[in-house]
Amino acid sequence: MTSLNNPVGGHVPVAGGLATGGLKYAAEIGAETVQVFVSNPRGWALPEGKPAEDAEMREQDAVSVFVHAPYLVNFGSPSAETLEKSVATVRHSLRRGHAIGARGVVVHTGSAVSWSYEEAMDQVREHVLPLLEEIPEDGPDLLLEPMAGQGKMLCARVEQLGPFFERLERHPKLGVCFDTCHAFAAGHDLAAPGGVKETMDALVATVGAGRLKLVHANDSKDDCGSFKDRHENIGAGRIGEAPFAELFRHPAVAGVPFIIETPGRGAEPHGKDVATLKRLRDG
Repeated sequence: MTSLNNPVGGHVPVAGGLATGGLKYAAEIGAETVQVFVSNPRGWALPEGKPAEDAEMREQDAVSVFVHAPYLVNFGSPSAETLEKSVATVRHSLRRGHAIGARGVVVHTGSAVSWSYEEAMDQVREHVLPLLEEIPEDGPDLLLEPMAGQGKMLCARVEQLGPFFERLERHPKLGVCFDTCHAFAAGHDLAAPGGVKETMDALVATVGAGRLKLVHANDSKDDCGSFKDRHENIGAGRIGEAPFAELFRHPAVAGVPFIIETPGRGAEPHGKDVATLKRLRDG
């Protein structure tokens, strides 16, 4: 296995600029791939980028880049205002992702909140399919990230990605971001013997080969099936190190980047997590 078969990196802060701040932090933690926010993750403001920072990010080839859409996005919401802002925000994330050469834009699969699953999913189709159609051929993929299962989430277990792919016509720009903590919280026991293989086989059976584009590598503070989205550093939680080594070796994960979103900041927690994953990958 080559060292960059599965690039390992992290979500990086971008204070000082996407390239100036983000790439500096990437180097500090030994990242081979990065994920960034291009707007406030807990707000609706849609800032323009800085052309020089965009160009530097786009033209560098040291790390592959992904964008995470803000947490407020919910295409299943019964609120007309939330829906309108979700569409505008993901359109902005895709446009900014294209400008910085990002490979994918991660978006949470959302919640039905106060209405039915079918109503929410019909709305997903109506508003997400046009966004997929707008993405240029060399633009980023839109990556659906299943959630931990709390409340009226539209998708937590990997099998629940099926209706999304059907309603979105298995669009060629549609992909998946698999979060290990979310999957574990939703009931996929990655720590059990054969648990990783069973989960990844189910993912491929549901969405098809080649749709997994990114792994969020996070250990879990809580037990399997807890429905609690609380990330832990690699090896320090309920999943443990061994399942991550298994994940690297599953055929569905060949070439897929791994991004940590673990607690802490800086070379000690994040650099250590990146180093641990590289060891498990290369061992």
